[in-house]
Amino acid sequence: DSLSPKRKSLLQMVSVIGSEIPIALLRDVVDLAGLELQKLLAELQAAHFLYETSTGTSVQWKFRHALVHEVAYGGLISANLLAVPGASAYFLGGTIIYTLRARRELLGIEKVTLDRQEPLTEAYVSLCAQTIRKRLDATWGIAELGATGPAGTSYGHPPGICVLAVVGPVTLTRRIETGSPDREGNMQTFTRTALELLHEALEQCT
Repeated sequence: DSLSPKRKSLLQMVSVIGSEIPIALLRDVVDLAGLELQKLLAELQAAHFLYETSTGTSVQWKFRHALVHEVAYGGLISANLLAVPGASAYFLGGTIIYTLRARRELLGIEKVTLDRQEPLTEAYVSLCAQTIRKRLDATWGIAELGATGPAGTSYGHPPGICVLAVVGPVTLTRRIETGSPDREGNMQTFTRTALELLHEALEQCT
C-alpha cells in the first residue's frame, strides 16, 4: 500500500508479462519515457520487489520472490475495476486470500465452516463472495478460486481450473477448465472471465 500509483501499475503490468521480464519488451508495452521507466524500476528494486539480471547483451528484470508475482497478478481483477475513472464511487475494496489462515482471518469464516467446504467448487467460491459482500456491506461480491499451474493442487485438481462467483441481487457462478498448465495464460483467462461474469450479472439487473 506504500507504493505510488505508478509503481503499482508498473508492477501489475510486468506481472502480466511473466516472472522474467526482458527490458526491451517492457519498453515496447509500457507508456513511459525511458528515464521514467528506469527510475520506477530502480525504486521497485530498492523496495525488494524486482531485481535486474544481465546475460550478455540482454537485460531482464525478475521478481525477487514468486509470491510477489502472485500478489501482483492476483490483484488484476481489482486493478481492472479501478482503471475506470471514478472507481471510488463503486469499488469498496478487495483482498488476496492465499492460505486457509488468511481466509479465516481476513474473511472471518470459521474453521468449522471451512472444514465443510469442498475445494474448487462453486459452493465454496459463492461462500467467499457472499462473505466479502457482507463484510463490506456491498451490493456485489466477487470471488475466484483456482489452480493456475504449472502444477495441480494438493487435492488432486489439474492446473487450469477456476471457479468464480458474483453474488448480489443475482448470483452467478462459472467453472473454467482450460486444460493448460500455462500459468500466465490461465491467470489472464480467469481475470477476463471474472469481469465478463460481473458484466453478465449487471445486465441481468438492468
